[in-house]
Amino acid sequence: MQPQVGIGFRKEFAAEFMEGQSIKPDFIELAPENWMKIGGYWKKVLNELAGQYPITSHGLSLSIGSPEGLDMEFLKEVKKFLIEYDVKVYSEHLSFSKCDNAHLYDLLPIPFTEDAVNHVSERIRQAQDFLGRQIAIENVSYYTPVAAEMAEAEFISSIVEKSGCQLLLDVNNVYVNAFNHQYNAKEFIGSLPLEHVAYIHMAGHTQVSDDLIIDTHGENIIDPVYELFEWVVQRINPVPVLLERDFNIPELTQLNNELNSLRAIMGKHSQKAVIASGKA
Repeated sequence: MQPQVGIGFRKEFAAEFMEGQSIKPDFIELAPENWMKIGGYWKKVLNELAGQYPITSHGLSLSIGSPEGLDMEFLKEVKKFLIEYDVKVYSEHLSFSKCDNAHLYDLLPIPFTEDAVNHVSERIRQAQDFLGRQIAIENVSYYTPVAAEMAEAEFISSIVEKSGCQLLLDVNNVYVNAFNHQYNAKEFIGSLPLEHVAYIHMAGHTQVSDDLIIDTHGENIIDPVYELFEWVVQRINPVPVLLERDFNIPELTQLNNELNSLRAIMGKHSQKAVIASGKA
């Protein structure tokens, strides 16, 4: 199977993207909140995109760690969107972004506690039951742990096990957290339930000081993150990989070069697996 590498679609580059000459992704990713209930010109664009590319969805507003109940009206709209556009993978962040129905406009970390594991797992189960599908939950970047009673990897693994969800492994987020909190990125990834990885995110970041990296999605992927990605793909079954670029967007040909770099890494190791299995 050929490596599947996609791009997060941004309205900022829609016109050039639709021409189809500068960039050749295998699929695109959309935040459903930005496209649900949309009409007019952008609805036409969305329908055209759906006719050309498979779509995955990466949500921003489910706020899986919030203390209040799930927003079922929001989930109804998500479900309609996923069905209408035949979305195969729906992912969300392992974080919270609202409290008492007030949106915080940021993705805040959830305390690494047993109570939080139980609370989040139950909310994921409720969402999955309503949507009729598994959700892939993404490990997030964070800058200070909140009331941690367990290691982050144990926290994530426990939620995956108790909720029955999948894992969206963001390799750049691991690199950022490992740098900022001074732990070994490979040991961290190796302790995750890699058999449940449904999807990988790759992105760039910004180093703002000698001891701090910010997860910005606004720069090129750096070599150490590519190296960590290569280490990962040798240890998991082939899954789709998504390049995120949210601002400071370069020429699409440059983004296409990053897609091709990811394809080359994945292709190299998928070929090795074929040879090792005696199928070549």
